[in-house]
Amino acid sequence: MVNDKENPYKVNDYGKVAVMMGGLSAEREISLESGQAVLAALKRKGVNAHAVDVQHDVMTKLDSGNFDRVFIALHGRGGEDGVIQGALDTLRLPYTGSSVLGSALAMDKCRSKRLWLNHGLPTPAFKELDRCSDWKEVCDDLGLPLMVKPVREGSSFGASKVTRAIDLEQAWQKATEFDQRVMAECWIEGTEYTVPILGESVLPIIRLETPREFYDYQAKYVEETTQYICPCGLGVKREKQLGILAMNAFKALGASGWGRIDLIVDKEDQPWLLEANTIPGMTSHSLVPMAAKQAGMTFDDLVIQILNTSMINKS
Repeated sequence: MVNDKENPYKVNDYGKVAVMMGGLSAEREISLESGQAVLAALKRKGVNAHAVDVQHDVMTKLDSGNFDRVFIALHGRGGEDGVIQGALDTLRLPYTGSSVLGSALAMDKCRSKRLWLNHGLPTPAFKELDRCSDWKEVCDDLGLPLMVKPVREGSSFGASKVTRAIDLEQAWQKATEFDQRVMAECWIEGTEYTVPILGESVLPIIRLETPREFYDYQAKYVEETTQYICPCGLGVKREKQLGILAMNAFKALGASGWGRIDLIVDKEDQPWLLEANTIPGMTSHSLVPMAAKQAGMTFDDLVIQILNTSMINKS
């Protein structure tokens, strides 16, 4: 079943696998969908996989479940920010994807951007906001329009575009419904791309197109007008350059295993790193599976390749 030529592991090597899904973040429903898709794929491959819906009793479930490893299909805080990774390290349970540090840094957009800047990697100018912020000064420093978003949230929850200084405080207030920490980022007009990463490889890049103001929650999960173009239409050389940039950004955060880097290329062809995602969506229509398919990989084989990242010592 699992013993494909490209896979160095046999089905028995994985043992009993917990597929962690759900969680308590704003992305719970998306995570449940990802987790069920992963679970079905693992079972089709003959892996002894079991669903674990992450609630407050998750440590008890894991401790009593006699699991050998974990496929993390959690999105958002509590699952993608190093918290569950630390718990699994304590239980000495191997898991997929990034370690505690890589997960925590990637989830924190401000720290991600500071690290990228320290590495000489391009990312839009930004400021962290609070109730004492001088809204006019922020707009004067960064210019308008601005993107306002929670620092530690995914799926564009609480994000909004600000075109007038008078609206900045309201946008900040909206974002605080999802995270106490909020940031404003210089708005970049251009073409959005997402760069999926699997191990040491960059999968085909996807171009994102939406008639909405930006690639928000509605564009991602509700609207049918969003287009995902893969191949992305870039030349081979340019796509390779963006892939190298994304991989450097991923590694600068200490991320590993698999994930995604979102970026935008402006009208002068300058790329700007936006954010990192260490546990992207894993439904059959999600972006990483889409890129994997373009690379000739089935959804089930992709899931196995991600599971293989749990076989690597993260210490």
